[in-house]
Amino acid sequence: MNINQWTGIEYLSKGNPVQIDVYHILKKHRILDFLHKYSPILVGTIPIDINVADSDLDIICEVYDFDQFEFELRDRFGIYPGFTVVRRTVESMERIKANFICENWPIEIFGQAIPTENQNGYRHMVIEARMLKLYGDRFKKKIIELKSRGIKTEPAFAQELRIEGDAYQELLRLYNCTDEELRNLWVDSDDVA
Repeated sequence: MNINQWTGIEYLSKGNPVQIDVYHILKKHRILDFLHKYSPILVGTIPIDINVADSDLDIICEVYDFDQFEFELRDRFGIYPGFTVVRRTVESMERIKANFICENWPIEIFGQAIPTENQNGYRHMVIEARMLKLYGDRFKKKIIELKSRGIKTEPAFAQELRIEGDAYQELLRLYNCTDEELRNLWVDSDDVA
């Protein structure tokens, strides 16, 4: 799997109907164009086709000047319905999150002072995409079913893989695993009698 495929959005234009819709919305509103200097990446469930009815569009950004970034977010997206900005520090790292609605899609723009390809949201998506490819449609359907019941993405993966502990941290630990190591993690409960 080419993990660099996620750094743009062209792949969405050849995807399923939801991905194509998201592609056109992001292009029409020039959201990623506006964020270009912050190395934005669309992450989460839409790119890897495990979205459910309440999924949103998560865009991560590499940000160092938080005051300027907040000003730009307010200036560009402040007119959208439901616009909010929250800044906070977690484990000594400043973070910023803006939320708004664009053509009925909830959008979250997240920024921190880490290159986007090293951020947890991106790394989670990459490892999840690898597992979805390795385990196939039955696994994917189980993840979507768990998500449809209100379970967040990373906990859904951890539950299906029977991984104990903090789902977010445990999935990050799997990021550098080989395909062979990952293959050995999942036993389809439907195959166990």
